[in-house]
Amino acid sequence: MRKLAFAMNVSLDGYIAAPGDDIGWSEPSDELFQWWSDRVGATGLALYGRKLWEAMSSHWPTADKQPGATPAVIEYAGRWRDMPKVVFSSTTGTVDRNTRLVTGDAVTEITRLKADDGGPMDIAGATLAAAAMRAGLIDEYAMVTHPVLVGGGTPFFTALDHWVNLSLVETRTFPGGLVLTRYVTKR
Repeated sequence: MRKLAFAMNVSLDGYIAAPGDDIGWSEPSDELFQWWSDRVGATGLALYGRKLWEAMSSHWPTADKQPGATPAVIEYAGRWRDMPKVVFSSTTGTVDRNTRLVTGDAVTEITRLKADDGGPMDIAGATLAAAAMRAGLIDEYAMVTHPVLVGGGTPFFTALDHWVNLSLVETRTFPGGLVLTRYVTKR
């Protein structure tokens, strides 16, 4: 059975994006960018919601070809392109590269994917992650907390019908006062 993780940058008050989908507050240090790159390199399958897919797929496929691309950006772009992806959307018409589009019920498909063999899966996108969270499908939560209060926007967590008990498995600090906390779901 595959493990499903939800990992995002998050403001101290719990948002992954400020109002207007502003993520300007979450610019990573070189060390944090490398952590994210290593995570992408270890991901067996990435699950994307439409909005985040559109943002990522508009930048990373050619980011390594842009003037001034750093070695870290070149490495991340290659890892991102190579990583198998599934996009969940009823409005996206096509996807490319090694990506598959799912237009049906996300929870049903994620449940099926978790039952398959293969490497760990990461879920990205607030709406998609919220559906998986409510269905009890997320095995790990990784939050890189930035020392900023944005006052509203897109929350990391969704409202739940029941408690989810977690165990802390890792903490790490990054430059600028950022703190990684990683929790696994107690089952």
